[in-house]
Amino acid sequence: MNELIILFVLAFCIFISPFLARLARLPVAPVEIALGAFFGLAGLLPESELFSLTAKLGFYYLMFLAGMHIDWRELVATPRPTILFAASYLAFLYVVSGICAAFSHNPFFVFTLVSLMSVGMLGTLAKDYGASKPWLAVAMLTGCAGEAVSIVLITFAEAYVKFGLGARLAINIAYLAAFVLFCVLVFKGVEVLFWWFPKLARTLMPQYDKEEKDIRLSLALFLAVVAAMLWLGIEIAFGAFVAGSFIATFFSHKADLNRRLGSFGFGFLVPIFFVFVGSRLTWAALSDFDILKLAFLVVAFTIILRTVGALIFAREVPPKERALFGFSLSMPLTLLIAAATLGLEAAVIEQNTYFALILASVFEAVIVTSTINFICLRKS
Repeated sequence: MNELIILFVLAFCIFISPFLARLARLPVAPVEIALGAFFGLAGLLPESELFSLTAKLGFYYLMFLAGMHIDWRELVATPRPTILFAASYLAFLYVVSGICAAFSHNPFFVFTLVSLMSVGMLGTLAKDYGASKPWLAVAMLTGCAGEAVSIVLITFAEAYVKFGLGARLAINIAYLAAFVLFCVLVFKGVEVLFWWFPKLARTLMPQYDKEEKDIRLSLALFLAVVAAMLWLGIEIAFGAFVAGSFIATFFSHKADLNRRLGSFGFGFLVPIFFVFVGSRLTWAALSDFDILKLAFLVVAFTIILRTVGALIFAREVPPKERALFGFSLSMPLTLLIAAATLGLEAAVIEQNTYFALILASVFEAVIVTSTINFICLRKS
């Protein structure tokens, strides 16, 4: 009976959330989390192993879609000044993160938390304002590099909290290093292979085919990498992210592939993940002043840190563009939830802190998207 109730509630949430998001002029993800919280508090989304498993699959698929924003060949071809700006911004972020970590009881977790960056919500901004906007193009480049680093940090953090310092941690890090090296060799090998056989990419993914070979190959790669990560004991999100970037790099001729894979993910699997996250909130968390205060402090610190960092572009970029750049990188929604979940499972943070971080991720998305909309509507 619990599974039947969950299915009915999920069906309603998946269907109604885009309409509510349009009415509220918000991204869909915070609305889905809010719906999950509402029905969870009402007792209509009880604990379920199947629900939890499907939500995890939704998160991994979300990381796969995030990786599809990264075409490594395009990143290599990015103009040098843009790369230097992005690198300077990330360096500032990591220096501040290191200072914060030095004064904490859990330095590695704090460093990971403060430096988190994700391109998930940038995709929403690209749909609304156009990916060709200069501030959004630079933000996407910076966000892609930052997200790759963030996922690596989360992977290390998971290994550390699972095994602690010792041989098991060293073995896990060795597996991760070997996997990264293997990925580099595969990328180089496939690049050479496609250079010698330029028609191979279009054979594997024809421009027009009735059998949906492009979707089949993409999902087969996603599932194969998930299986490999489970076998190696490495964070699955990292492998899913790499798999997505592989598709984006070598099959760029399939211009609509990202949209089609995204339609399936954002229309089915990903909403289940966000609804699940919301359903874990409790009345005690929402009514606890200390939790709400911590959530807003996290939001304020995240936004201030990233907008101040945008001052690196002071001489080259107008104030409006700098503000938009800083705000656009201030909502690491998916990875903040992932880091909070990892911290709770590893007993690095308390449940109240976990709830505060989940609420902060929602507040960031709402506040930042509303602010960006306000800035864009104003005349320069």
